[in-house]
Amino acid sequence: MYTDAPERRFVPGAVFSLQVPTSSPWHGKTLELVELKWFNAQPVAFFKGVPDRSAAEKLVKAILWIDHDPNEAPEEDAWFNHQLIGLKVIRDGKQVGTLAQVDHFPAQDLLTVTTDNGDVLVPFVKSIVASVDIEAGEMVVTPPPGLFEEIADEAAAAEADVAEAGVTETEATQTDATQTDATETAADDAGNSTESD
Repeated sequence: MYTDAPERRFVPGAVFSLQVPTSSPWHGKTLELVELKWFNAQPVAFFKGVPDRSAAEKLVKAILWIDHDPNEAPEEDAWFNHQLIGLKVIRDGKQVGTLAQVDHFPAQDLLTVTTDNGDVLVPFVKSIVASVDIEAGEMVVTPPPGLFEEIADEAAAAEADVAEAGVTETEATQTDATQTDATETAADDAGNSTESD
């Protein structure tokens, strides 16, 4: 049951559109709810025109849709997919992508953000999605490091630091050795010139 408010949606007289295969005898029809009961923490709906279990079994995988009431007050922090898709995704004041898809899962919703480097999957949770402004056409995100960019492996980064430090030390050693060689050569030259006098 994918609704936050079953007590509002599943009331006697509610009419649902059916999403079923075109080959189903229920294709293109609607169902009117008679009653919703709970058995072992599972919802069981009774509909007009579905007289028995055999008829109900033909609806087992049907998806029920209800029309949105435009007069219904909007819920806080709740949006329809069509309101979200196409929003600019903003991070640190800059657009990092565009919201392309919303997937609904039991634990949380998942957003697909199209970026220059490909699609990024973003959990739709307050700790990552800081704000949604439908009127401005923007969604502000505060993602953890690595969600929108590649992060170098810590070991590889440490090796790179060591390698860079090693090159610097080697260059310094080579410079010292060159200076030492020049000093020794100058001393030898000075010693030779003294001896030849």
